[in-house]
Amino acid sequence: MTTHTVDDPYTGETACTVQVTDETTLDRVLADARRASHELARLGVGERVELCERALAKLEARAEEIAGDVTRQMGKPLAQARGEVRGAAERWRHMQSIAAEALADVVLPPKEGFERRVAKAPLGVVLDLPAWNYPLLTAVNAIVPAVLAGNAVVVKHSPRTPLSGEHFARAFAEAGAPAGVVGAVFFDYERTERLVADARIDHVLFTGSVHGGHRIQAAAKDRFLHVGLELGGNDPAYAAEDCDVEKTVENVVDGAIYNAGQSCCAVERVYVHRAVYDRFVAAAEPLVRAYVMGDPTDPKTTLGPLAQPWHTKELEAFVADATKKGAKLVAGGKAASVGGKGRFFEATMLTGVPQDADLMQRESFGPILAIAPVASDEEALEKMNASRLGLTASVWTRDRARAERMARDLDFGTVYMNRCDALDPALPWTGVKDSGRGVTLSALGFDALTRPKALHFRLAL
Repeated sequence: MTTHTVDDPYTGETACTVQVTDETTLDRVLADARRASHELARLGVGERVELCERALAKLEARAEEIAGDVTRQMGKPLAQARGEVRGAAERWRHMQSIAAEALADVVLPPKEGFERRVAKAPLGVVLDLPAWNYPLLTAVNAIVPAVLAGNAVVVKHSPRTPLSGEHFARAFAEAGAPAGVVGAVFFDYERTERLVADARIDHVLFTGSVHGGHRIQAAAKDRFLHVGLELGGNDPAYAAEDCDVEKTVENVVDGAIYNAGQSCCAVERVYVHRAVYDRFVAAAEPLVRAYVMGDPTDPKTTLGPLAQPWHTKELEAFVADATKKGAKLVAGGKAASVGGKGRFFEATMLTGVPQDADLMQRESFGPILAIAPVASDEEALEKMNASRLGLTASVWTRDRARAERMARDLDFGTVYMNRCDALDPALPWTGVKDSGRGVTLSALGFDALTRPKALHFRLAL
């Protein structure tokens, strides 16, 4: 039996070893999923909600185990991993709470002698491909809405966090779900792409890099199925001249460095109005320097190691490119270890970063705060939009009208005022440009997981 081993980013020791799914097992998982999808489709939405509620209770009963697995697999500080479990439960419960209304038939106005409705029929079997950086949140975004909509789900999690998919499958099994409602498999990227092309899959949801999104879309090229792609971000923030500097700095620094910056919606580039630029920089530096690297299980640790072994060199290259083009390195900027352990990257801050630097154009996915001055709202807007990525953007101002005006012209899936690096499950999560396509969460998130079925009844001949 072939196995896959994941290393602990802090200790370097083995975090877990999982079996690679063979073809016989995959065939069984897909057959079970197809049967389960038919059973789910016959249940009412209320019954599916009850099933999901039971599964959530099973998941939460293992919250400490699940959080510990996240920390071992990808290095997230344990306190933050516990927070991710709570955040997943919050999204789970919200989608349950809106399912009945969101999935109800659309009833057309009365027409004598006829009944006309649009039912929201499930698709069948959904393939979910979550990401490692938030292994629970990126999974729950797809799994729970899919089941609520009447679909079975096959989860193939990231090679960095394979245990996370198994936790969801186990929770539904322990909740008494029909066999195959949520199944977990594991194998390499090549076999994943073959599964995307498999006729037994009715819908695909992928969370990951732009490169990965292209590969998944290419794998589906010969099939008439929708592929949901939640891809990267190079998310800008703008601190306007009237912002509350101290509160803005506190939130923006956290938005850039939380989870070691390994977030698609992390703040990656900050444009600060010249009127408050010096104050912003002075307030940000001590906050960046205050991050504590160390054992992710230690409550004092606020900056965990990087999940992927090759990433430290990539981040050093980003910093080198920025300084070569004129940026000033204020803090951090290099790989580090603590007591000889861990693949850390220091919390990093650069100022005067030019627009053509890689940090301002590409997703760095690390604990780096890149700051540049701007002279006006118009200059900030132009530079914020000057990216191939369009996931989130934030405007920091006391003037709601300014935020509203800029939001209309910002080409991003989410525009924040006075917050960042956050997700409200009542709002659709979506990107534009190379940040992907499709929608998860909110009532709109159910649309991609169902198909309209027109019901056109003549009541009497």
